[in-house]
Amino acid sequence: MTDAFYITAAELAARSADDLPEELNSARHMIYSSPATLDFNSPGAKGFGVKRAGLVIPDSVMLLIAPGCCGRNTQLLNELGYSDRFFYLMLDDTDIVTGRYISKIPQACEELLGELDKKPSVIMLCVTCVDALLGTDMERVCRACYDRTGVKAAPAYMYALTREKRLPPMGLVRKSVYSLLDKQKRYPNVCDLLGFFSALDDGCEIYPLLRSAGIKQIGEIGRCTTFEEYMDLSKANFSIVLNSEARAAAQDMQERLGIPFIELTRMYRLDKIANQYRLLGQAIGAELDDSRYRAEAERTVADFRSRHGALTFAVGESLNADSFELSLALCEYGFRVAEIYGTVGERNFVFVKKLAQLSPETRIYSNLSPTMMNYQPSPEVDAVIGADACYYHGDKAGLGFNGEAQPFGYRGVEMLFAGLDRAIDERGSGK
Repeated sequence: MTDAFYITAAELAARSADDLPEELNSARHMIYSSPATLDFNSPGAKGFGVKRAGLVIPDSVMLLIAPGCCGRNTQLLNELGYSDRFFYLMLDDTDIVTGRYISKIPQACEELLGELDKKPSVIMLCVTCVDALLGTDMERVCRACYDRTGVKAAPAYMYALTREKRLPPMGLVRKSVYSLLDKQKRYPNVCDLLGFFSALDDGCEIYPLLRSAGIKQIGEIGRCTTFEEYMDLSKANFSIVLNSEARAAAQDMQERLGIPFIELTRMYRLDKIANQYRLLGQAIGAELDDSRYRAEAERTVADFRSRHGALTFAVGESLNADSFELSLALCEYGFRVAEIYGTVGERNFVFVKKLAQLSPETRIYSNLSPTMMNYQPSPEVDAVIGADACYYHGDKAGLGFNGEAQPFGYRGVEMLFAGLDRAIDERGSGK
C-alpha cells in the first residue's frame, strides 16, 4: 500500500512554484474526490461554487446547460432555497458531439420565462467543460438570448478544466456577476468591497475605519437585496478588492465604468494587517487609526494561548483563509502546524518559503492526490481548522471556519480564535 504523499515545507521551499511534485499538480494525475473535498473540489458543488455564486445577483435565475452527470449536484443546493431559481437544458450525446444545443439556448430561455410568475433581472447561463472543449462563444449566445427574451443574460463558466489557470472558474464568475453594471455618476463618498459573495462579518473594523475617512456608503454584492441596489454598485468612487479572484472583475469595472481599485489580502498575521491598513490610508488620503482593533485581536490570541497552550494544528483548505498564510500566522503566534492540506500555487508559494523557516518539518498534502485514500491521521495533532481537516481528524477538536459571514482583518483573527476556543471547550465537555 502506498502511503499518502506529502512533502515537507523545507523540501518544497527548496523547489519553486514552477517545479511542484507531480502529486501536488492535479493536471498530472487522476483527481481524487474524497468526502473531505466534495464541498469545494467541484466549482459547482456546495457553498459558493459557480452555480450559487452566479445567483448572487438579486432576482436572477439560472439555466444550467449540461449533461446529467454535471447537473446532478445542483440538488445539493435545494436545501438552501434555490430550487425555484434553477432550470435545466440537459444535453444528450448527439447534442455534445454536434453542438446543436447551442441554437436551442435562446428558445430554452424563452420557455424558462414562461414558467416564472415574475420577470427575472438576469438569466445566468451556466455552462460546463463541454463548452470549454467546444470553444463556445458565450458572449454571442448571451446576446442571442437577450434578443429573443428582452432579459439580459450572462455566462457562468463551470469549467473544472480551468481550475488551475490564471483565471479559474471562481475568478470568471466574479467577473460575470459584475458585468451587468452600467456606467453612471460616481460619488466621492461611496466605495465597493469586492471579493466575496457573502458580506463581511458585521463586526469587521474595515467599516468604521472607512467611515472615519469620510466614506458614507459601502457597497457589497452580498448585502444587495434588490436589483436596483446591485446596480448602485457602479456609483462607487473606488473599489477595494479583498480576494485576488475578484481582480479580473475589478479590472473590468475599471475599464468599463471608470472605477479604480485598491487590492488588499485576507491575512491572519497582525503586523501584516496593520501594514495593509496603513497603505490603504495612504492610498485614500486618510489616517486610519486601527490601534484599538489591533489591541483587541492581540488580546484574543494571548488569551487563547494562555488557556490552551502551544497546540499543534492541522490546517485544511476548505476554509475562509489561505491555508499557508494561516499556517504561517499560527507558527508566528507560537503554535505548531504539523500538517497542511492545500493547493500550492504562484500566489501562496511565498508563504511556503517563510513557513519553511519557522516550521521546516510541516507536512504538505494535496487533497486531490489519489494517494490520500491511504492517508493516516497524525496522533500529534491537537486541533484542526477547515472542513476537510475536520474530516481527516474526526476525533479532534475542529473548526470548519467556512461560514458565510466573511472574516477579514483583525475581526477575522478574533473570529478564528473565538471559534477554536468554543470547539475545544465543546470537545472537552463531550458535546
